[in-house]
Amino acid sequence: MVINDLTAAERRVWDAFPLGAAVDFTAADGEADGTGWGPERTVRARVLRALLLTAPQREGEVAALKIEGARITGGLELKYAAIGSVVRLSGCHFDEIPDFSGAQFTYLNLTRSVLPGLRSARVRVDGGLRLSECRFRGPVRLTGAQISGTLFMERAEFTASDDEPALRLNQAEIGEELCAPGLRAQGEVRFGGAHVAGAVDLRRARLHRPGGTALSAETLATESDVVLRHADVRGRVELRGARVGGQLDLAYARLCNPGAVALRMSSAVVSELWLRDGPAMEGVLNLRRAQIEVLVLEPDMLPQQVLLNSLTYTSLIPHEPAQRRLPMLERDGEAYLPYSYEQLTAAYRRIGDEDAARRVQLAKQRRHRATLRWYGRLWGYVQDAAVGYGFRPLRAAVWILSLMAVGSVAYAVHPPGPLKADEAPPFNPVVYTLDLLLPIIDFGQERAYAPEGPGQWLSYLLVITGWILATTVVTGVTRNLSRQ
Repeated sequence: MVINDLTAAERRVWDAFPLGAAVDFTAADGEADGTGWGPERTVRARVLRALLLTAPQREGEVAALKIEGARITGGLELKYAAIGSVVRLSGCHFDEIPDFSGAQFTYLNLTRSVLPGLRSARVRVDGGLRLSECRFRGPVRLTGAQISGTLFMERAEFTASDDEPALRLNQAEIGEELCAPGLRAQGEVRFGGAHVAGAVDLRRARLHRPGGTALSAETLATESDVVLRHADVRGRVELRGARVGGQLDLAYARLCNPGAVALRMSSAVVSELWLRDGPAMEGVLNLRRAQIEVLVLEPDMLPQQVLLNSLTYTSLIPHEPAQRRLPMLERDGEAYLPYSYEQLTAAYRRIGDEDAARRVQLAKQRRHRATLRWYGRLWGYVQDAAVGYGFRPLRAAVWILSLMAVGSVAYAVHPPGPLKADEAPPFNPVVYTLDLLLPIIDFGQERAYAPEGPGQWLSYLLVITGWILATTVVTGVTRNLSRQ
């Protein structure tokens, strides 16, 4: 392909290409956004296309396209092309959207460039792809991209309309890392189905799509960390079915989607989830069916509604009193879910905090009580008051000692008459009261004496209370034994 009408700027690029030399146009006047860039720094896209497709060579040199600070006019059309040379168009201004769909590159660098968008679905880059500090004024399509090295997007800016995602990386394959700290997006960012061999670094990212999905990463798979530390996300973070081999780090992050789901991780599998040191999440936290090995969760970061149905975790840190953890279970908007309480109980027992485990189990019984019919709730209140559903056995001793004191004083002041004076053993008010309270043990006092009037009613009360205490203690002991 021969072009005979090359401008002076284009001639510089044409002559430098076979040598792999860089051409720097940044010394010329003009604004950073391309305004005022004259012919001295303007290169037509068809000239670049001709260079890359014909690839003129010079013996002993490695050809490469290296341009800094040029204005590129027309559409750079490289659809399905195989580009064997290094391409670096840094700090450039593109008038039209480049189309690299299905193309193959050895290395592609667009650092600090300004583009109206980018069409690169199914692009293949054998090395790295650099979009660092780029400003995209329209949608970027990298669906199905295959990048053998690292995808760099540090401090890149993406903007798109509400009906078009700002960045698409669906089904992309990245051989090393996705490095995008400080990324900014006005519109949806899609990573759904992408596979990243290394980490996904989105620390300090600013993802804004209020009322919609800001980050869609359904079924994202990464063998290392996903870092959203210090991120500011306005809209939903969608991680349903994601697989994260390392940490999912949301420390210091602000997640805000009032009135809707702020973070959805249902059915995700994560080695470690970090939710700490940030402000309280605004919106719903959905952890249904998630499997998390280590859950690092500070209670202060939890929103008002948390969905926990079938959430599984092994360790829960930092260690907090049960009173600080229980509100998480009580904020579940679904019906009573005993599994959530069992998970929290198991986490406390793994670290040997049996007192906290008992508190969780007591809270479970109280939550369950609210789901019963009136008679079940009534019996539940009795068990709770008597022995704390078996988790407060000392309460039974307190009740017995208190009733023994009342009965002993009452029967000492007004002793009951014997049924058979010549056969009755000597009356002892303490033993008589104990004989009434303990339904199984017989000291012979209850059978030998018959109180009258108020004393008789007191004996009825002691007998009934004794049976209730005995039944609740047996119920609690049985519950503990069956659990273990």
